[in-house]
Amino acid sequence: MKAAIIDQAGAKPHYGDRPEPQAGEHQQRITVRAAALSQLAKARAAGNHYSAVSQFPFIPGIDGTGYLDNGEDVYFLAFDSASGSMAERTVVIREHIIPLPSGLDPVLAAALANPGMSSWTALTRRAALRPGETVLINGATGTSGRLAISIARALGAGKIIATGRNRETLQQLHNEGADITLTLDALPTELPALMAEGVDVVLDYLWGESALAIMTAAVRGGEKIVRFVQIGSLSGQEISLHSKLLRSSGLTLMGSGLGSVPDRELIASIGEMLQAAGPHGFTIPFRSRPLSDIAEEWQSDDSRCRTVFTLP
Repeated sequence: MKAAIIDQAGAKPHYGDRPEPQAGEHQQRITVRAAALSQLAKARAAGNHYSAVSQFPFIPGIDGTGYLDNGEDVYFLAFDSASGSMAERTVVIREHIIPLPSGLDPVLAAALANPGMSSWTALTRRAALRPGETVLINGATGTSGRLAISIARALGAGKIIATGRNRETLQQLHNEGADITLTLDALPTELPALMAEGVDVVLDYLWGESALAIMTAAVRGGEKIVRFVQIGSLSGQEISLHSKLLRSSGLTLMGSGLGSVPDRELIASIGEMLQAAGPHGFTIPFRSRPLSDIAEEWQSDDSRCRTVFTLP
């Protein structure tokens, strides 16, 4: 079968032939329709992510959409090192397969799944968002952050504050459901007053200085408990966090990612998000490319537009 193949850690994938995967006990074979490129998929393939494995040759891709041998359309998670999603066929643990909602385009579903999972899981499993609460999305101008606005609204957020660097995109976010937008350089001066009014949940896609500014503002803003959920680190992996920020406030700091919730909850979360995608009109900028273009497209930046590889 045809597949994207990585021969060693850090190497660029090439399009070639691999043996047909054989389903083992508790697995099912899937014929793949679409698999999205993501920073997580690239980091695992390069060996830079904490969930990375070292078995090569390696078929990249952490998830995708396709159909079972009986023709049922499904979404699947593929974390097995030898059978990633960027191939004509893969084998997946049965518990990691979700029926695809009727009418949901499989290419759109592949584009939505990973970024949608990040905010849906953070809001439902980690922060336990309650209807009417205020959500601040740090890094809302990227694909995941923009989708998080729609998801937070669908889950009942009363007010949504969006932050980012791109002023033009921030203006567009008002049309996509954000009530207030702030540039990152305005956070130290403008955020304390908003915190005093009440911010319940923070979804942080950036980390770095903006995350520290938000946590500092949470302390200055009053006694209200703020649930801060760390999701991504586009602005840096480390910050200098003074212990008094946690001791002198109701700030609750937690993470959301692989390992932060049990696998069964992660799967359930994705299923819920995909079921909500149609009724709430979830969408995301994406472009489809044939899997045969994998070598040319591997370095594509998915921060503004996702690349989804498709198969015949």
